[in-house]
Amino acid sequence: MILTKEDLDAVLEARTGGSKVVGTLLGSEGGHVLEGEIENLDRIYDAGFRLMGLTHFFDNALGGSLHGEGNAGLTPFGREVVSQMMDKHMIIDLAHASPQMAQDVLAMVADQNIPVIVSHSGIHSHCAVKRNFEDDLMRAIAATGGVIGIGYWEDVTCDATPQGIARAIKAGIGVVGIDHIALGSDFDGAVETQFDVSELAAVTQALMNEGLSDADIAAVMGGNMMRVLGQVLPQ
Repeated sequence: MILTKEDLDAVLEARTGGSKVVGTLLGSEGGHVLEGEIENLDRIYDAGFRLMGLTHFFDNALGGSLHGEGNAGLTPFGREVVSQMMDKHMIIDLAHASPQMAQDVLAMVADQNIPVIVSHSGIHSHCAVKRNFEDDLMRAIAATGGVIGIGYWEDVTCDATPQGIARAIKAGIGVVGIDHIALGSDFDGAVETQFDVSELAAVTQALMNEGLSDADIAAVMGGNMMRVLGQVLPQ
């Protein structure tokens, strides 16, 4: 279980040494888990959660979902939650947030040197669907030092083959730069993918076919996200 930067470093060191240990970081896809009570943020934190998306497929007490009614931003409760997440060194995930909520969060973290992420999405100029934030908003998210995780399903890549995902990754690099793109899978059982985690080497090969260097592939396939976790997680 990864609760601190020390835990993350220990897992990475063990894996470098050949161990097959797997590190797990708990997250919640949507702040509705708090049930509108700020005290519940302490409860999930104490249970080991270190990441939370603010919304999922509906508006909630924190504010507007990308799929909700209108384009609502953070509520006063949502601002309180984001503020406490920053204090607790929790990772803020903007996947499924409304554009206005994302902009409100960016305004809150602007002077704090805190990166935020979009854990699973795609690039709008590459696959023009509502689920993918406009490129300018993605660039603003990247400017925090954060990362955008590219998903493995057709709704966000417009091509769910390994080569299609590699092209979406390459498009993302073109929009936000190599330091701000990561893997975004969405292996949750609710979306259809064309491969499972045991076949991830197919994406590696597809990135090689797209001409990415070994260093760039390593950044996308783990390095960038490890940097963000190492910066945000508590010491």
